[in-house]
Formats: sequence, C-alpha cells, structure tokens
Amino acid sequence: MNRRHFLTLAGVAPFAAACAGGEAGAQGLLTTADLAQTAAPVWQAWKAAYLQNDGRVVDGLQQNASHSESQGYGLFLSTEFGDQDAFRRIFDWTEMNLSIRGDGLLAWRFLPGQANPVPDLNNASDGDLFYAWALVRAANRFNERQHLVRAQQIATALAERCIVASLANAGETVFLPAAQGFVHEDRLVFNPSYIMPLAMREVAMATGVVELAQTAQHAEAMLVRMADSGPVPDWVQVTARGIVPAEGFSTAAGYEAMRVPLYLVWSGLNRHPAVTQMMRVYARTVQPGVPVPTRVDPLSGAVLEASSDAGYRALAALVSCAGAAGSVGSDMPPFDPSQPYYPATLQMFAMIAANQVSPECVPI
Repeated sequence: MNRRHFLTLAGVAPFAAACAGGEAGAQGLLTTADLAQTAAPVWQAWKAAYLQNDGRVVDGLQQNASHSESQGYGLFLSTEFGDQDAFRRIFDWTEMNLSIRGDGLLAWRFLPGQANPVPDLNNASDGDLFYAWALVRAANRFNERQHLVRAQQIATALAERCIVASLANAGETVFLPAAQGFVHEDRLVFNPSYIMPLAMREVAMATGVVELAQTAQHAEAMLVRMADSGPVPDWVQVTARGIVPAEGFSTAAGYEAMRVPLYLVWSGLNRHPAVTQMMRVYARTVQPGVPVPTRVDPLSGAVLEASSDAGYRALAALVSCAGAAGSVGSDMPPFDPSQPYYPATLQMFAMIAANQVSPECVPI
C-alpha cells in the first residue's frame, strides 16, 4: 500500500463515525475503536505539527499566535477523532487564556511572549461558533452533557451581540464578524466565510438559540445574491443599497472566502451558486503540478495568488467534485503535515466533509 493510498484511507474513511456516538452508521461507517486506530496517522500528524502539549493551537505564519478560530477548529477536530485528552487540553487552555471577556465569548487572539498576550478583547464570531459546535458534539460523543451549558452561553452571547438586523432586506439578519467594530450608521461589515450553516443549525438545535439557525438561512440567501456576478469575496458591506465592496478590507475571493464553498458543501448545499462559481474557477485553473488559486478577482476571474499547499488543492478537489453532477471520486491529495496550519486544517475539514456528506467525493 503506497503512502497516498494509506493516508487517503486513514484520513477520510473514518471521519463520519465520530458524529455517530461511536456506533457504526447505516452505511457501514467505522466504530469509535476503528476510528481511533485507522485515522490515527493523520490526526497524530496534525497534532504533532500544530498542537502544543498545553492545548494551544499554533499558527506559525501569524507570529506563532493562537486564535479563537484555531482553538475552535482544534477542539472540533479532537471531538471528531474521539480524542478526549486533546479535547480537554484545548478546552482548558482556551478557557484559561481566551475566555476572559465576561460575556461567554472568546477574545480573538493570543500573542505569545508579550507582556499582555491578549491586548484586544474583541471576539471573532466564527471562532466562537466552531468552539460552541465542538462543545455540542462533544456532549454526545464523550457523554459529557455539561458541555451544553457552555455551548448555550456562547450561543446566547452570539445572538445578543453578533446578530443584527440587515440594512438591505427587511426581516433578514446579519451575522457580524465580532461584537465591536463592524456596525456603522450606513453599513454593516460582513465576512461571508464566517457563515457555517451546518454548525449554526446544530448549535441552535442543541441550545435552543434559534436566532443562529435563522441568520444561517438569511446568510444563505445573501450568498446567492453575492455569487450572482462571480465568486464570493472575502469581505462586503451590507447597506440600504444592497451588498457592496467593503471599504478597507480585501475584496478578492481569497484566503477567507475559500471557506465559503467548503462550508456550503459540508452543509449539504452542493448546488448553491457560491459553490458553482468557485467550481468554475477551479475548472479553468486547476491542473496537476500547477499551484492552486488562493486569491481571485471576483469580477474578472484573474488569479491573483496561487499555492502548492495540499490543503488548498484538497479544497479545490472537494468543490470541483461536489459541485458537479455525477462525480465519482475526487483528486484530493494525501495529508501533508509540513504545510502551514491554515491549509492543513482546511484539508482536514475537506476530508471530513467528503466522508460525512459527499461520499461520492471520497478519493478513489
């Protein structure tokens, strides 16, 4: 068995069992014991590369910082892999170092080696969302129901502080990137990649905070409108005139927006226009041995940046497969722990999404 086949098998097939409470699913998915054994190489490689012993997930390209997003991502992965030890370490570090705002939300960044490692107490709503989602799943996976209390605290704070009425469409709401700094008299600043419909609905169902599910539905409609003219950009402004480019933020379809089609596919929305638009970009640009686009001009379609990191190719493979009718198998590469934290984690997510909701896109 060659390395590609082994890592593909180890990295993809077991994932969905993690959400089934350790029982084999109707389609013959692996049990918890099988998951721990078969998926161990990929999970151990991710932990060795990006997770410290104290539970801090490190982003080496960002001053070795940790973010609420990285902690939320790591907590979610530990739950999916049934790793209670990693879950406890990540949870404890995050509660100790980032849960310091007083409202249940997490401060968005930790800078090691600083006299004040958390100088900005603002939150990042996507980090809070993934953290709450991990807690919801852990409550079932590990039979530790107390995690639902913390998840509900986060969900309630998100609804109170990060969901506001839209300026563009009456009756719609907008999920703000953070509690402070994104609401102006004439505009709301919005990051489309902070919308993860599946997470928002699962957290809403588990906690009773229905506003999360409602704003997910509104966001899906917003994404349809944004994808009308091309790939969804990193940042936009919501105004009374509609959705327009964001002042002072990236308007490319770049490192943030690449999560939009990933999250939509993971949420079972393979035919969403935002998926279709990015699938078209990949269809004309992705070739074997050629770096994958990571920043694209949404209007002209011009490739602004590209990367050879395996995680970005995994995203392209998932979106290209899931967005096309009749696909069988994807060209998702084997996991590469030498790549930076961000593409590595997105690759883990792409593998999970393929196994959980798009089995036709599991590599063959």
